[in-house]
Amino acid sequence: MNAALPPTPERAARQAEVVRALAPLLPPEALLWTPEDTTPYECDGLTAYRTRPLAVALPETEAQVQAVLRACHALKVPVVARGAGTGLSGGAMPHPLGVTLSLARFNRIVAIDPLAQTATVQAGVRNLAISEAAAPHGLYYAPDPSSQIACTIGGNVAENSGGVHCLKYGLTLHNVLQVRGYTVEGEPVTFGSLAPDAPGLDLLPAVVGSEGMLAVVVEVVVRLIARPQLARCIMASFASVRAAGDAVAAIIAAGIIPAGLEMMDKPMTAAVEAFVHAGYDLQAEAILLCESDGTPEEVAEEIERMSAVLRQAGATRIAVSRDEAERLRFWSGRKNAFPASGRISPDYMCMDSTIPRKRLADILEAIAAMEGKYGLRCANVFHAGDGNLHPLILFDANDPDQLARAEAFGADILETSVAMGGTITGEHGVGVEKLNSMCVQFSAEERAQMLALKHAFDPHELLNPGKVIPTLHRCAEYGKMLVRGGRLPHPDLPRF
Repeated sequence: MNAALPPTPERAARQAEVVRALAPLLPPEALLWTPEDTTPYECDGLTAYRTRPLAVALPETEAQVQAVLRACHALKVPVVARGAGTGLSGGAMPHPLGVTLSLARFNRIVAIDPLAQTATVQAGVRNLAISEAAAPHGLYYAPDPSSQIACTIGGNVAENSGGVHCLKYGLTLHNVLQVRGYTVEGEPVTFGSLAPDAPGLDLLPAVVGSEGMLAVVVEVVVRLIARPQLARCIMASFASVRAAGDAVAAIIAAGIIPAGLEMMDKPMTAAVEAFVHAGYDLQAEAILLCESDGTPEEVAEEIERMSAVLRQAGATRIAVSRDEAERLRFWSGRKNAFPASGRISPDYMCMDSTIPRKRLADILEAIAAMEGKYGLRCANVFHAGDGNLHPLILFDANDPDQLARAEAFGADILETSVAMGGTITGEHGVGVEKLNSMCVQFSAEERAQMLALKHAFDPHELLNPGKVIPTLHRCAEYGKMLVRGGRLPHPDLPRF
């Protein structure tokens, strides 16, 4: 069903007011407000919740960004910054009485500095485009989320995105030197520095991962690293998910930090093998992808050490990539896990919790039990090396009962992860999807501190409001539901 608010006189009047204020600030084609023009912006990758904004602004210059923010601040109109819309937690879902500020036209690579090994890029530059531009200098940008062909660096900063190589090379935070943008009032602000340290408080870690709640990012300076001379990947099969989980812990315990260490269960390998024909073992209950990179001598030694650990942990089959083409083929399945899931289910809800590595098998067995409890299938793929899970709950959003069960299934996974010593999110953010689970993980005092930081930047809560930090009332109601054994749905969010 259409999730837009009905065209009430109050909404129509507010929309007219906003359009009048923004029209002089932007070219005619850069301001959208009709239903057919704003519908493409009604959700991000979390398609279960949708709404349309009053208007969509597509500025091309920083002066236009600044002017839009100042106008919206004067009118006390909410603003939601948006990149490519590949996020999976509803972080870019519009506010029904607000403006969506798209940074899609900020797609210029400003500079590549091969000596400093940095790239200065606008917020709308695609993740993969940075590595492509740096390649002639023998450099690349390490964080590589599965959506890297489409996702933008501004969105990566908002969510602190990772990727299959984040175990060795870190998340976005560890690869960003400086972020430049504008506050909700339209004031320019810079976080971080090109130098080893910056004057004043170190607020870069607060902004990276802040989900667009503190500032609108327009430009980012990222760290580039030298391309390794060689990379090889091991594909190891296991007869049980517990054996595969134990193998992950054994690799790390042996003092080995692979360039990548990923795990997929049997349902996921079946889905991706039918899609990309990566050569996966369809008889295995779980497979691990373990990559080594560096000099040929370093890679040979590490591959030998990892293979020995995997065999000792009970691997039933081990294959090592013989050349670059085969290595990329091994990874093609992992990189295409989400689209492969879309081929076998009308919708999926991708969760994003983290757990201690030693509990990998425990959480997978718990998820398997939840499939029976909620009557829905779940395929699992995740960054095994750092315990970041990505269970994909398969359902049909056109069936309200399935959507409700998928929500309950997802909440159960998140809360079980917290009970096992983990967290409710690793790299996809909280957005609207995990608001209830924030009530489980954090105390009222902790949430109040988060809100205090938000208010230091945005006292009127105009930047991406209603997300990430749940209200005290919401948590109180959710607590009552937990006591009764029920679950509070998202009554304030439009459903598809």
